[in-house]
Parts: sequence; structure tokens; C-alpha cells
Amino acid sequence: MTSLARFRDPAALTVPRTMRALTLSGAGFDSLAVRELPVPEPGPDQLLARVDAAGVCTSILKLLAQGSEHKFLNGWDMQRHPVILGDEGAVTLVKVGANLTGRFAPGQRYAVQPAVDVAPINHRQRYRDNARGMSKVAVGYTLHGHLAQYMLITEEVLAGRCLLPLPDEAMPYFSVSMAEPISCVYSAQDRQVHLHKADPFSPRAAKLGLLEGGLTAVIGAGAMGRMHAELAMRYRPRAIIVSDPLEQRLAATRDKLAARAEAAGVRLLTVTPQQLGDTVAAESDGLGVDDLILAVGVQKVQQQALDLLGPGGVANLFGGLPRGQHTLEVDAIRVHYEEIKLVGSSGGAPSDMAATLDAIAQDQIDPGNYVYAVGGLDHAIEVLHLIEQNRVDGKAILYPHARIDTLTNVEHWSGQQEAQLLESHLA
Repeated sequence: MTSLARFRDPAALTVPRTMRALTLSGAGFDSLAVRELPVPEPGPDQLLARVDAAGVCTSILKLLAQGSEHKFLNGWDMQRHPVILGDEGAVTLVKVGANLTGRFAPGQRYAVQPAVDVAPINHRQRYRDNARGMSKVAVGYTLHGHLAQYMLITEEVLAGRCLLPLPDEAMPYFSVSMAEPISCVYSAQDRQVHLHKADPFSPRAAKLGLLEGGLTAVIGAGAMGRMHAELAMRYRPRAIIVSDPLEQRLAATRDKLAARAEAAGVRLLTVTPQQLGDTVAAESDGLGVDDLILAVGVQKVQQQALDLLGPGGVANLFGGLPRGQHTLEVDAIRVHYEEIKLVGSSGGAPSDMAATLDAIAQDQIDPGNYVYAVGGLDHAIEVLHLIEQNRVDGKAILYPHARIDTLTNVEHWSGQQEAQLLESHLA
């Protein structure tokens, strides 16, 4: 039996006494370390999972900056109780708590929704004021994260219904890990809302999602902007305009998405900011766009882009603005007479993750388009430095059980490439 076949075989699952994990013991990069830790033993209402693949999320930088003051830490003393990072990943169960037998079994594969809408159940004394007023916890913060070889699935995750079975057990590990960032895009597009009337005397009906047959503009062609453009094709707008100042990003959009757009009957246009206004005017006969997705967190860019909205248009403030530069002016006359709307979202719910897993399994989006690099657990800190320096255009996928010497950039990633990598590098 090959090393990869053993890795995939539930009967061959073995759990060591220790594991490696990326931990944070305070604010700042100096508090980051890949450490050897005991593998946790699940309680009667807990599960132990092997982490098969993990992504490195930009949100970790906010935790590095804020330390114990982060809202999900809420005073948690990280020096006494370091946290295991990682809010994106794919897992396989290896141990089942006594009270959960029959519901779960070793070898089952899952994704984990990291934002858990449940008050702390474990270690309430570690939070400020014994967790009084807390209604939410998060994986990769005070709950064990994916940047480790094994992770504890606690009562909070199960109570929040955040452990999600896969629609297809054959899904590549990286595809499952990519479901979390893609689900944020899925969730955001589900916030778009358009009012419809079948005839002048019928009642108005609200329909979620981008306007079918409408004109969509995506501002920002980084990885998240490209995800937006690809998922937007599900709604069959007549055209999608993607704008970015960097030609290499526009070229990546064309290279990765042009064939899918053609197959969907959607015109895909890639333009610079200087071309954007004229392109929107030409495509809309001067009316403006129906759906505007702001996938860049720059105040000036977002402010100017609001002028692109047509009557009844919806702007999605997807790219978060930094505090102190987070105020936009809205034309109240246009809101009143043209019924333009602004929406936003932050992350998703278990339903968004489940729908995203289905979308990936049904090839509605190719997660391999958004993998920037692959490596092992030892590369996690390097990746975070690259993210801080804005040198990452996509997601780094790390394989905690593989011994990989070098973080390798990729143009695209597939299940076949993943299998070849793991066959050669599994410990």
C-alpha cells in the first residue's frame, strides 16, 4: 500500500502522542511558533480530527495585531494558554468521544465552518468576566485551529452545526479547505437583493442574488475579486466587467475565467480604472450597473465606484475599509428616486459553507484557480509575512502531515497534483 493510500484508509489511521502546530502566545510575529504539542484526547462529547490540508487566512494578521484584545479572544491569556491558529481546512475524524459513537466514526471527512455562533462552553474562566456577554467563538482563535496535524472538535462546533459533511468523499483536500474563503463570496452574493414585479398590478417580490440578464461590475481583480466574477456567472448576468489597475490581474482573470464565461453565455470584460466609466456607459446605454461588487478595501476607490450604480442597482461593500478611513458618502437623492442600495457581509454561516461545498463538487467554481502556493506546516509563518507584504495573490495551501522543503508557487492546483505531492512527501 502506498503512503497516500494508507493516509486515505480509515483502517490505517493511527494517532501519535505528539503533533506539530502553529501557536500564538501573544501579539506580534515574535509570538508565533511551530511547536511540538501533545495530541489532545477528546472528551465524551468531542471529536479528534486529522488535518489534511489548511489555508492561511489574512485575518490572522488582525489577531497578530490585537492579541488578547481581539473580540474572539476577549481577554484570553495567550501566554498561559497559547492558541492554535488556522480557520480554513479539511479534516478526517480519527477519534470519537464516548457520547458521540453512532453519530460519527473514524475516517469520515468534514469541513469546519470557523465562525461558531455559540457562547463559550469550555474554559469560560479564561475569557474576560467569565465570558459574560459572549455569543460567538471561532475556530483558529480560542477553539483549536487547522494549522496543526490534529485538531479537537469541541462541543461549541457541534452545537453550532459547524461540522459539515462533504457532498463528495472524493473531493481533494485543498478543495475542502478552499470552501471557507469561497463561502465568504457565496454569502456576500446572497446579500444582493432585487425587487421584481411580474406586471404593474402584481406585488413586489424580493429575489436574492445578482440580477439575471443584468450588468455586474467587480472592482478589484485579486483572488477574491476573481472568485466573485466566477461565482457571479451562476446568476447569468449578460455581462461581467472586472476592473483592476494591474494588467497581470486582468490577464489572470481572462486566462482562468474566459472559457467558463463563454460556456455560461456571459460576456467577460476586463478593464483598467481609466476605461471603467466608458465601458459601463457603453454596456448599459448610460444607465449604470445592476450589481456592483467592491472587492477592494480602498476608500477612494469605493466612493468613486458608487457612481457606477444604475437605477435599482445594488452595491456590495465586500472589501473592508480600515478604521479611520471607513466612511463613504451616499447620495440620498439617488437612494430616494433611483432606489439604489448598499449591502455588506462579513464571513458566512454553515449554510453558506454547505452550499459552497456543493458548488465546488458541481464544478460551479474551480478552487484550483485561487491557490497561489503549496507547502508544509513549517511555511505558515513565511506565508503570513508574504501576506503582510501584499505579495500573495491567492491562497497558500499547507499540508501538515507532509514534509515539504520549499514553499512552491503554482499557477493552478488540482486533485491530481495534490495526490502526486502527497505521494512523494507524506511523513
